[in-house]
Amino acid sequence: MSEVRREAWGGRTAFIVAAVSSAIGLGNIWRFPGVAYENGGGAFLLPYVIAFLTAGLPILFLDYSIGHRFKAAPPLAFKRLDRRLEPLGWWQVAVCYVIAIYYAVVIAWALAFTVFSFTRAWGDDAAGFFFDDFLSAADAGFSLDLVGKVLWPLLIVWIVTIAVMALGIRRGLERANRVTLPLLVVLFIAIVIYAVTLDGAADGLNAFFTPSWEALGDPAVWIAAYGHIFFSFSIAFGIMITYSSYLRRKADLTGSGTVVAFGNCGFEILAGIGVFATLGFLAAQQATTIDELEGITGVGLAFVTFPTLLAEMPGGAVIGVLFFLSLVFAGFTSLLSILQVVSGAVQDKTGWTPAKAGIVVGIGAAIPSVLLFATTTGVNTLDVIDAFINNIGVVTSAVLTLLLVAWVARSTPRLAAHLNAGGSLHVGPLWSVMIRFVSPVILAAVLVTGAWSYATDGYGGFPGWYLGVAGWGVIAAVAVFSFAMSYRRYRREDTEDFAPDDTTELAREVENARSTSRNGGAS
Repeated sequence: MSEVRREAWGGRTAFIVAAVSSAIGLGNIWRFPGVAYENGGGAFLLPYVIAFLTAGLPILFLDYSIGHRFKAAPPLAFKRLDRRLEPLGWWQVAVCYVIAIYYAVVIAWALAFTVFSFTRAWGDDAAGFFFDDFLSAADAGFSLDLVGKVLWPLLIVWIVTIAVMALGIRRGLERANRVTLPLLVVLFIAIVIYAVTLDGAADGLNAFFTPSWEALGDPAVWIAAYGHIFFSFSIAFGIMITYSSYLRRKADLTGSGTVVAFGNCGFEILAGIGVFATLGFLAAQQATTIDELEGITGVGLAFVTFPTLLAEMPGGAVIGVLFFLSLVFAGFTSLLSILQVVSGAVQDKTGWTPAKAGIVVGIGAAIPSVLLFATTTGVNTLDVIDAFINNIGVVTSAVLTLLLVAWVARSTPRLAAHLNAGGSLHVGPLWSVMIRFVSPVILAAVLVTGAWSYATDGYGGFPGWYLGVAGWGVIAAVAVFSFAMSYRRYRREDTEDFAPDDTTELAREVENARSTSRNGGAS
């Protein structure tokens, strides 16, 4: 069998744009502002920054080092790092697959609401319109009753996604990200500029930024900060490992990672300003306070609270189109990155071309996506699966990655050397301490807290049998899949004879290249 040549990004800028596009997703817009507000307002920014420096950046660098050094998606990358770690890679692939099948439907909702915004079709009852008229939501369970208003935009999302995936890294993902990221930033800046001029905007911003210092004494606030940073950066569940594997041999991993991290954090602050300025307006219109508003985070914020204020806002139709288009663009680029983890792993395992893997993976995700989430029970199924796969599945992936890489494979020194060989910013003993001790302990606390809460208190008032199937059952399926796939043989020719770059030689080449560049610039 002839080897399929591995794809590569067109350059460092293309990688940074793709990585930022992946990190900036729906959670930046509808999750961060609410999490910050509920955990001390302006005071939350302190644990947020500390979590960013002690967990976000270190784990981001770890992902980059694994992907770039071993030139593969998570399963093969971990196998090359240590043969015992391959199931961890398949765990990440399974988590990404599950996220993709429900993430697509949220993009479909946003696409439909972009159209609804032209006429503000929800009228005076945004909640009733969203749950009853649009979703035709039924009680918890599993139904095959398809909802046309959801089905058609969802099919559009999957057709476009599969087409982009089939085109591969350079012609597909890279081109899509170059278009969608600038549009997203421009659209959201326009929203923020308009929002801060509204009546009540100052009250909303005060609510967002005014610190509640006593909150810093609450361990739950710190756990929330670390949990959010972890989700926000798209780290430890395969995306950044996969994306960095497409970088060329001499790559500035730490410099690029720093740009990606600060770009993501900057957009989150921008989103917080825009969201709370508009919430301040809504509170003023309803003669109430931010404290008394409901639905200031998640699906409720995007599809109930925001349409409610658009109905009262001057120029609400225009702002609605901009807002929901922002959700579409943010979600679409993140969906592409999530699916690339699955596609990349399939390519590594089978030797398929990017086009074949992209089409097969896309169709294989689209079918359950439609059958589960374009139905009358879709919103409840999404709610439960999202909670369990993120708070249990993703966090488990992070804890296992840190413990297995640092303590079982004992690869921290090698990965640090690889980062330093080409990086403009060098990692040292502090990075190792964060990877080996600080981050595992904190993320383990997040995992145990979440799992214990679900086991003892349930979730969302849903019946136990339903949580057992859509929640714990999905986690169990991920675990079974992870070990089952690890026993399947690789068909790629370079699986066994792969040798990572010698870090000393790589460092010398990078330094020579930089020296030549400086001398050329000086002349």
